[in-house]
This record gives sequence, C-alpha cells and structure tokens, in this order.
Amino acid sequence: MTNEILGLLEKLRAEMRKRGHVPDKSSVMHDLDEQEKMQHLCLHSEKLAVAFGLVKLVPGSIIRVLKNLRVCGDCHMVLKMISEEVGRVFVVRDANRFHHFKGGNCSCGDLW
Repeated sequence: MTNEILGLLEKLRAEMRKRGHVPDKSSVMHDLDEQEKMQHLCLHSEKLAVAFGLVKLVPGSIIRVLKNLRVCGDCHMVLKMISEEVGRVFVVRDANRFHHFKGGNCSCGDLW
C-alpha cells in the first residue's frame, strides 16, 4: 500500500501548496540539502499514519494516532489543513497531550 499512501500524501501536499502552505523545515535537524530535508519532513510518522487511515478506514470515521514523540510544527499545521480538506477528525496523542484536529483547527489552540 506504500504507493497508494505516498500518492495520497503527494496529492494532499499539492492542495496545501495551492492554499499557500510553506513547509517548516526547522524540525529537520540533520545536515542535509533542502530537497533531502523536504523528503524527511514529508515522511514523518503522523503524516504516514493519517494517510494510511484515510486509505483504509471507513469514510467519516475518526483517525487516531499515538506516538511517543512531540508533534513537530509542520506536522501540526499539515494535520490541521488535511482535516479541513478531507472533512475528517484526527486525534493525535504525542508526548505532551492529545490533539483533536477538526475542520482546520486543533484543540490545543496552537499552544502546544
């Protein structure tokens, strides 16, 4: 299902670019060139998990993601935008709290 998941992520990224999203590469701490940073950023686990949920779960169901690291700023913004784009609810638990993404907003009020 890798190709289907990555294809969906690329489609969503294209939509976000049209809406003016500029990826925040500050969370990619490796000494990499800009293209490699973008590749690493696009493959963060929460983005992959949400894309998998969009592909596999029944439309309209809540997508839940659990992780033991903090959500990076770019992933937080992307998940807000995707929730608005696809009309789904995502609940993401990170190291600090639960984030409820719905309609382009997050329950943390962007103060995580």
